[in-house]
Amino acid sequence: MQQNQNSNKVAETAAPRRVISLLVDNHNGVLARVSSLFCRRGFNIDSLTVSATNDPAVSRITVTLHGDDAAISQLILQTERLEVTRQVFELTPDKSLQRELLLLKVACNTAERAEMREIATIYKSKIIDLSPDSMVFELTGRPEKINAFLKMFSGYDILELCRTGITALERGGKHPHMQKPPQEVRAAQLPLPGTHCPQDEE
Repeated sequence: MQQNQNSNKVAETAAPRRVISLLVDNHNGVLARVSSLFCRRGFNIDSLTVSATNDPAVSRITVTLHGDDAAISQLILQTERLEVTRQVFELTPDKSLQRELLLLKVACNTAERAEMREIATIYKSKIIDLSPDSMVFELTGRPEKINAFLKMFSGYDILELCRTGITALERGGKHPHMQKPPQEVRAAQLPLPGTHCPQDEE
C-alpha cells in the first residue's frame, strides 16, 4: 500500500503543472462543490484563487494542479457537468498571462539591508514595511519569478511568507469558448429525457 502511494506521488510530481480557469455562478457553496469534485477525481490542488468578474452574477476560479492530458480532459468534462459551471478551460503558459502576489517578511540587521535592497531592485520588488529587525517585500509576477526571488532569500532568516496562488487571463480578444451563449451551456448540462445524468458524481 505504501509503495502504491509513493508511486502516485512520483507520478504527480512528474506530471506538468496545469492551470484551469472556471467561470461559475456567484452563489454560496459553489467553491466547495468545485474543490470537492477536484479532490474526488484524485487531484491535489496546488493553489486556488477566486475573483470577481465584470458580471456580478459570475465568479472566476483559477486552479493550479498537476496532471497529464487524459486526466485533465476528464476533469474538465466532469466539471462542465456541474450546473453551477458556465465555462471551464485550460490556460496554457504561451497563450495566457499568469501572475502571483508574494508577501515576504525577512529578519535583517543594518548590515544586511543593503544586500536585500539590491535583490529587491533586481526583481522590481517593493519594500512595504521596514522595522529595526525585519523587512517586508511585495512582489508580483509569474510563478517562476516568485520562485527565483525566494531562492535568493534562502540564505536569510525568513520569518513569514504568503503567496496568493495564480490568477490568469488569456491573451487577445474574446475566445471561441467564451462565445458560447448561456442557454447552450445549460442545454449541454441537462440530461436527455428518460436518462440519468448525475451532475457531479464520479
